[in-house]
Amino acid sequence: MQSTLRLEKITPENLDAATGLRVRPDQEHLVAPVVKSLAEAYVHPGTAWPRLVLDGDRPVGFLMAFFDIDWRGDGTDLRSGLWRLNIAAGEQGRGCGRFAVESVAAEIRRRGGTRLTTTWHPGEDGPGGFYLGLGFRPTGETSGSQTVGELDLRAARPACGAPGREGRA
Repeated sequence: MQSTLRLEKITPENLDAATGLRVRPDQEHLVAPVVKSLAEAYVHPGTAWPRLVLDGDRPVGFLMAFFDIDWRGDGTDLRSGLWRLNIAAGEQGRGCGRFAVESVAAEIRRRGGTRLTTTWHPGEDGPGGFYLGLGFRPTGETSGSQTVGELDLRAARPACGAPGREGRA
């Protein structure tokens, strides 16, 4: 089966599809629901980059990236990365998450960035294995109770397709 993964901006036409996405029940404690992410995007419009992940016309996930946040709060460490990743329960294990991360990496590169930062809940039930498998390395930092990881975009290259293609509404 040919995959036609792509990103779309969140619009009035696809809002219900985005907010209707659900991760597996055992993962709900690991990631905020899409509606919370969209509320955060609304109050951080210059930083947040929310996108619906589609396979053809079928919603399969949601991501929200962030760009140029002042990580330490003192202006010395601007970072960009993946803020949220929600892949629908029935769509996991098909490459949708990889596509989402690679799409964020492509957008950061397009903007001149060289590293992708993300956080994850540690532990056996968390997504650490997924991120480590994509080449992320823990920085030794934490953000709240989450592990901070980074992917060096100077070395990493997309492994599938042409991430970052974004449909226009």
